[in-house]
Amino acid sequence: MRILFVVPYVPTLIRVRPYNLVRYLARHGHRLTLATLWETDDERRAMAEFESLGVEVIAAPLTRNRKLLNLAMALPTAHPLQASFCWQPELAARLDSLIAARDFDAIHVEHLRGSRYALHLKRKTQNAKHKIPVVWDSVDSITHLFEQAAKQSQSAKGKLMTSFELPRTRRSEGWLAAQFDRVLVTSPTDRAALEALSPHHAPIIVLPNGVDLDYFRPCDDVPREPDALVFSGKMSYHANVTAALHLVNDIMPRVWSRKPHTRLWIVGKDPTEEVRALAMRYPERVKVTGAVPDMRAYLRQATVAVVPVVYGAGIQNKVLEAMACATPVVTSARTVASLQPGYEDAALVADGAEAFAHHVLRLLDEPHLRERLGNAGRRYVEAHHDWGVIVDRLAGIYEEAWAG
Repeated sequence: MRILFVVPYVPTLIRVRPYNLVRYLARHGHRLTLATLWETDDERRAMAEFESLGVEVIAAPLTRNRKLLNLAMALPTAHPLQASFCWQPELAARLDSLIAARDFDAIHVEHLRGSRYALHLKRKTQNAKHKIPVVWDSVDSITHLFEQAAKQSQSAKGKLMTSFELPRTRRSEGWLAAQFDRVLVTSPTDRAALEALSPHHAPIIVLPNGVDLDYFRPCDDVPREPDALVFSGKMSYHANVTAALHLVNDIMPRVWSRKPHTRLWIVGKDPTEEVRALAMRYPERVKVTGAVPDMRAYLRQATVAVVPVVYGAGIQNKVLEAMACATPVVTSARTVASLQPGYEDAALVADGAEAFAHHVLRLLDEPHLRERLGNAGRRYVEAHHDWGVIVDRLAGIYEEAWAG
């Protein structure tokens, strides 16, 4: 199939969903044109990987001034700021030229930040020679996420932003869910949230996230560090900030009371000042790394991966990546609600600081349990989160949309 894939940010290992969907679609023989926006020289260089796979890349810069102008123009409207944040007329014009010159079989547009491009392309393809279905990958329900964040976020900036955006996203997502040939989400929870917002929605399909099973895999040559815990993710994201604060302030004191030498690694780019302060408060016990060249080093060396998510949406990639590395996981019930049946043997689940700490201590004390959970986690992701299988299903969704 010839596919136009629009992502309003360069797909990278951090933006795991579009990164792997594009790579695996290309590997499976589809002809892809990736349209995206870059902000840094590193992002611009990252696009070369897709070109090496035979993907045509159409890109435009998204400058700070452009983003500020987008926000200023959206502010007096009823539209979410996110829906305009990544608008770039230069990229829209290049998309117009592509649509006029090419016969695409499907158009895939990711996220609420890309929705304006999806609407633009829908209008442009109405007079095309043959039907070109537009598939909007919402990824998560931002409304569902913001409803939780407005109540539970411990990030002052995150709480203010989500409270302001929530009425806008509620109206916008409900309307958007009815505008396209197909809508994709990562979990049944997000599908239910969008369906509740939109009485006359298009088919909303769960396409889960996967994990690169060749990249994230166990390594017997790397020994586990005793009593070492890892929490991973982008540390400027408000849900991760809240989880990190909950972990250190509420859970770890209970762990340290029993095992004072336990160390916690908080691994991920752009840690906020609140997160960095945790390492300053506990310099011998908490390490905040910032961006790292290879997340696998920490996942493979840690004794336990901890994911005490207080609120969130979609599938937590940090859980899948830890499982793929056969690292035993302790996580919250909210996280596993998005997983497939079978996760029960692959993770310990607890809500509340006391129960969470109990599971962490149990794993630190029981090597046989760690081994059993780690092996079960690897089997679980192999069975349910193989990107190759997920991409074949996505190609089927394109074909159904084209035919129907």
